[in-house]
Amino acid sequence: MTMQESRIAVAAMPGAAERRPTGPGAGADARDRAVDVARAVCLAVVVGLHALMVGVGGTAAAPVLENAMEGWSGFAPLTWIVQVMPLFFVLGGFSAFGQWSRQRERGATAASYVAARLRRLLPPALGAIVATATLLIGLGAAGVPPEVVGEAGFRLGQPLWFLGVYLLCTALVPPMVAAHRARPILTFAALAAAVAAVDMGRAMSGVEGIGFANLLFVWLLAQQLGFLLADGTVDRASAAVLRRIGLTALVAMGVLCATGLSSPDLFAALNPPSAVLVLLGVAQLCGFALLRPRLRRLHALAGIGPEVDGMNRRAMTIYSWHMLVLIGLAGLLLFGGAALPEPLSADWWGSRPLWLAAVAVGVAAVVCAAGRLEDTRRGEVATVSRRRTAVALLGAAGAVLLILIGGREAAVWAAGGAVIAASVALAGGRVGRRRPDAGDHLDRGSAVPATSGIPANSGVLVRA
Repeated sequence: MTMQESRIAVAAMPGAAERRPTGPGAGADARDRAVDVARAVCLAVVVGLHALMVGVGGTAAAPVLENAMEGWSGFAPLTWIVQVMPLFFVLGGFSAFGQWSRQRERGATAASYVAARLRRLLPPALGAIVATATLLIGLGAAGVPPEVVGEAGFRLGQPLWFLGVYLLCTALVPPMVAAHRARPILTFAALAAAVAAVDMGRAMSGVEGIGFANLLFVWLLAQQLGFLLADGTVDRASAAVLRRIGLTALVAMGVLCATGLSSPDLFAALNPPSAVLVLLGVAQLCGFALLRPRLRRLHALAGIGPEVDGMNRRAMTIYSWHMLVLIGLAGLLLFGGAALPEPLSADWWGSRPLWLAAVAVGVAAVVCAAGRLEDTRRGEVATVSRRRTAVALLGAAGAVLLILIGGREAAVWAAGGAVIAASVALAGGRVGRRRPDAGDHLDRGSAVPATSGIPANSGVLVRA
């Protein structure tokens, strides 16, 4: 069968229009709706979980910030279901493979691809950073105790670790795709060996800092798993094989936790990340592949598809801004003067449905207001030099690191925002309202995201 005949045969298969082709001739409207549904569910899990972490109690005179889930014995088992960060990177790898393949066919360079991704990812985060700096300054001016303002800044900054890591993984997509196409087994083996070496070095030396090298290796490996989804390797595996691989990965995770090599709390296992998250990514990839046809059918249901598409179009806005919504709502409760239930009490759990509904409305309102920052400009991919792209990338990553370290101070947020604004300009973009590009619509929602797994100490929690 010739290449052209193969394409005709694939096009005739049921559901083929929903697939996202990555080879020559990929259609402009090709899209895998199962990926869209999975990403939207992950985003909802992230926002919902972070909302549950918010424990508001006591009075405005003596507020304390803490994580409500830290005192709940059921949280560790729950993380085996709601730790979706590996799946985010798997789905991101799937999307990135197709994005780079399409742009490369149109003659784009690696630098232009990375610059385009910076223009796509950074503006929503920049808007949230500016809003956070303004909020912290306003809280200080209103007489809120400095320690409370500082803790709020620290908590608001924690989710930015994902942006920093994702930017670096995105910058490595072109060479990693090339390596996958040339030597896929060797590439996976090298990344897995790097993850294992870091874990062993950390365990043998007792130096926790060594483990942070896996911020790159673990998530690069998870992204690489997405390439298997994009190139059809996963589709060629039978359901029985996928079930066996997924079950084996889960058993291996259990062994790591039972032997003390990993925490059974998979959110604690994020800081620093380790091999257990790679195994979780394998299990989630297999589970997604098995559920893929059902997820496509779910997208086709009346009322589901438009909501899913809307969440994917605003994925970075949802991720970047939802913590601000949580802080704002927590502040309203705290300073509203009403009696508040003790976190984890029966009354507290009973009030969670109403709280989650308020969070959903708040996030939706903020996304409506700030979502246009996520639109991309109409036109061809701009040609950007490697030097400018490299400076923009390193500047943005450095700004994220600066906020993660010193985010208790409003001035640090302002400085970080200024650096990211400069990075957007260097990447050839501009801050503000931009018209959507039809081609870029295919690439929307590939960043996040969406939760994710934020380290266990990242919840925005207010309690007296």
